[in-house]
Amino acid sequence: MGGQALSGSQLGVGNFGKILLLVLLVGVIFMQPGSAQQKDIMLRTLTVSGRGVEKIPTTLSQVSMSVDVQDKTAQSAQAEAARRSSAVVSFLQSRNVDQLQTTGIRLNPVYSYTDNVQRVTGYAANNTVSFRIATENVGVLLDEAVKAGATGINGVTFIASDPAIAAAQKKALTQATQDAQQQGNAVLSSLGFQAQEVVSIQVNGASAPPPPMLQRAEVGKLSSADASTPVIGGEQEVEASVTLQIRY
Repeated sequence: MGGQALSGSQLGVGNFGKILLLVLLVGVIFMQPGSAQQKDIMLRTLTVSGRGVEKIPTTLSQVSMSVDVQDKTAQSAQAEAARRSSAVVSFLQSRNVDQLQTTGIRLNPVYSYTDNVQRVTGYAANNTVSFRIATENVGVLLDEAVKAGATGINGVTFIASDPAIAAAQKKALTQATQDAQQQGNAVLSSLGFQAQEVVSIQVNGASAPPPPMLQRAEVGKLSSADASTPVIGGEQEVEASVTLQIRY
């Protein structure tokens, strides 16, 4: 009887093992279609990148302007630069320019060389400010700022307003997305396939490249020109790129 009890125990373990094996096999069978389906989705995808460009007028001018003074002593050079800079700043404030700020203050010795001997002959002071103004008014302002005491106009950059750039970025993104979709549809159609769904979206960027800047020589012409001479800023481009992964 003891042998029969042992045989029954072994039989129960064997049946349990068979049931467990059957469950595992059924699980594998049901899992395989899912894995194959996932693999099929990954293999049957097309990746395309679209580009959008929106052009907007540059209605503002970013100006960098300086006061340069040389004198025999550091104190006198700095004092004169401060006096002239105050006059220029007061003038700019009276014209209600935007984002007026000091961007640089420098004081350096001026050297001369005689018989290979270096000597300090004076000091050079430089104060720089920047501001924004409507492009239609920049020509008149440059001439008046020089009269107020500015001795250097370092550059003029034509830019669009922040709201205009933000609106252009949205339009450029829409164009980039439509461009990517059209490319994908064209490729799939030529191969006899049809787009099913977009499985991945990547926004690569929507930015405005640095606008062009007038160089010193060009700015000098503006400041010496007649006050009624118009200044035209032109256009600024806002670019966007979108990448789509399309299942077919």
